[in-house]
Amino acid sequence: MNKLIAFLKERKITEVECVISDMTGIARGKIAPVDKFLDEKGMRLPESVLLQTVTGDFVDDDIYYSLLDDADIDFVCVPDENAVFMLPWTIEATAQVIHDCYDRMGNPIELSPRNVLKKVLSLYEQKGWEPVIAPEMEFYLTSRSDDHDLPLKPPIGRSGRPEAGRQSFSIDAANEYDPLFEDMYDWCELQGLDIDTLIHEDGPAQMEINFSHGNPLSLADQVFVFKRTLREAALKHDVCATFMAKPVTDEPGSAMHIHQSVINKETGKNIFTNEDGTQSSLFLSYIAGLQKFIPELLPLMAPNANSFRRFLPGTSAPVNLEWGVENRTCGLRIPESSPQNRRIENRIPGADANCYLAIAASLLCGYIGMVEGLKPSTPVQGKSNESRSNNPHCLPLTLEEALAAMEESDACKEYLGEAFTTGFVAVKQAELENFRRVVSSWEREFLLLSV
Repeated sequence: MNKLIAFLKERKITEVECVISDMTGIARGKIAPVDKFLDEKGMRLPESVLLQTVTGDFVDDDIYYSLLDDADIDFVCVPDENAVFMLPWTIEATAQVIHDCYDRMGNPIELSPRNVLKKVLSLYEQKGWEPVIAPEMEFYLTSRSDDHDLPLKPPIGRSGRPEAGRQSFSIDAANEYDPLFEDMYDWCELQGLDIDTLIHEDGPAQMEINFSHGNPLSLADQVFVFKRTLREAALKHDVCATFMAKPVTDEPGSAMHIHQSVINKETGKNIFTNEDGTQSSLFLSYIAGLQKFIPELLPLMAPNANSFRRFLPGTSAPVNLEWGVENRTCGLRIPESSPQNRRIENRIPGADANCYLAIAASLLCGYIGMVEGLKPSTPVQGKSNESRSNNPHCLPLTLEEALAAMEESDACKEYLGEAFTTGFVAVKQAELENFRRVVSSWEREFLLLSV
């Protein structure tokens, strides 16, 4: 705690937001005066927080009480002194501290997404391997509206006009929102978020922020904090920022592409590359692991019914798990690079995914592939996103199908735990049931007076 105490005192912090990530990636916790925070050295939260849905509901009682104590007891949240971030938008000097979840005996809570990622990283640690990742976060800026039935619209920029058409990689279109992005960069720098390039993506007012490569846990924390930071910067400028996977009809979806490689901790060399600079057998096995196990763990990368609207043939989003060099039509792209920087870009996860769980799932799939010595398919030349049919590496078509596969996954239960598998699937099934109750505008438009 000495490092954390010094941080708080040096910056004259008066309030501390004690947070954990729930299954969705929502920050849940408590706000405490700094003196109370230092006195208690953590916080307690009800176990039920980790089985809460995005709508604030809870899973069915049978599952709820099979996973949690009947008395709805608290678990212990311990601050991680390496996950402390200033909140530049607050009036009071406030810090956000990410916590880890333990039971009263000091055992990690299996339902905690951050613990899930730490569990996967421990598998690599035991092998003397160190995974390295670099996330890319896509998002839309939209005008503010309180009518959920209205389609989202791009916000008014500096020119006084909303963006029209597709402006891929346009500097001028990105500059329309310069005041917002200046605040975003300033706030990210103050928080120590290692963001790199800003890119205008295909959709109107759709952007991408790239993070520099580094430690998976640190970067998951940074993405977790970044989402909130961007939303706050957007609200300051009277617009909204959304990480929905498919927020706008007939426009590209938003992804969280994850570049990943693995370093031998003893030598510091990339295990994806042989001594002569060629691709290693471990590299190929990692790809094979992604191909085989992503379908079983897909809800960790595409967690919402809306997530599956992004996977459309002929679009910039993948529809299968083919792989190829410099091929963006594949779910698994191998960027051109030097031998030491050889890496795999997993293009499957949506921007709506819980960053801890999506990163954990991707790393786990590759890990299993390596330890089992799996062999990948032949790399693809040319387009691979035109059709779903007759492809052995196609993705599940719906969240319902994907959840069924995850529920039956022996790999998920073995490596992430039966309690986590049951709990996550139950949360997403409860959300899916809630989704099914809503009558959409499409139904009103085409069925109301026609059937």
